[in-house]
Amino acid sequence: EPAAVLADLDRAGFGAGLARPVEVVVSGDPRELAHRLAALPGVAGVVAPETWASGELRVIDVWTDEDPAADGGRAVVGRVLDRARAHPGAEAGGGPAQDVDFADAVYGSLPVILAVIALLTFVLLARTLRSVWLPIKALVLNVLSVAASYGAVVLIWQQGHGSELLFDTPATGAITVWVPMAVFAFLFGLSMDYEVFILTRIREAHVDLARGGSADTTREAVVVGIGRTGRLVSSAALILFLAFVALSTVPVTDVRILATALAVGILVDATIVRGVLAPALVTVMSGANWWFPTILARILRTGPNPAPDADGASAPTVDHASAPTSDRAGRR
Repeated sequence: EPAAVLADLDRAGFGAGLARPVEVVVSGDPRELAHRLAALPGVAGVVAPETWASGELRVIDVWTDEDPAADGGRAVVGRVLDRARAHPGAEAGGGPAQDVDFADAVYGSLPVILAVIALLTFVLLARTLRSVWLPIKALVLNVLSVAASYGAVVLIWQQGHGSELLFDTPATGAITVWVPMAVFAFLFGLSMDYEVFILTRIREAHVDLARGGSADTTREAVVVGIGRTGRLVSSAALILFLAFVALSTVPVTDVRILATALAVGILVDATIVRGVLAPALVTVMSGANWWFPTILARILRTGPNPAPDADGASAPTVDHASAPTSDRAGRR
């Protein structure tokens, strides 16, 4: 397998970056630049065969001791690019250089991206669930699911605890630059989908119980909501889990890493997070779940939750605009 061959070459001292060298194109004799690049710390090797030529242009390949996707490898790639581009008539690029540019472009703006996603998610969920704390809880639990998948990937693939046992593939020592973002996008959307499905049913049960005069709506609403959605969520998650387990058999290491992260994330989300933590937190928070200030309801252009009466129960809120004609006539 290619990954095993590369691991053997790395152990033999050729460097983990052998398969993904930095490509340097220089006009004229490449020996001087090749010697300078080879002297940089962290560079495992430099080659510039005479046959790699087109007119006056010559090609130099430079590879690193560490994987160019790792922090140390990226630092070495940066030094190689700076040294090569400072040489007159030289240009540098290749896969590792593209990864560095990609990481700077995507992860450099990550705080802004996360803030926008969190804000939009909160607004949409607050309007849908008519609650302040339920959207916050949903965001926190989604972070737990994504963090669990990241932890599994680091444990299995980066540190090598189980990669050979499960996949007969040595540890990569680093995670490909696009994998964390792809895992976040998929898991966040899927986890939020499960969360909205469950919480919407819990809220519907809470409103029905409140209109029926129940004093403790939250506990009963959680039982009803989980009872009516739990099996469906678990079945959907099991199907996706098995699909990603099948995907992990593809003989491409990056695909296996992605499949591992998604399979673990979905399994943890559907069992521990949605099956245990979500209903437990809703139950513990009790009446605080349904706190929804009037001013926020006006901003989001939606109605308030059923308000508690003097006995602590929730009195029904009647929407006169949508009430049946016969009911309105009776009240007159």
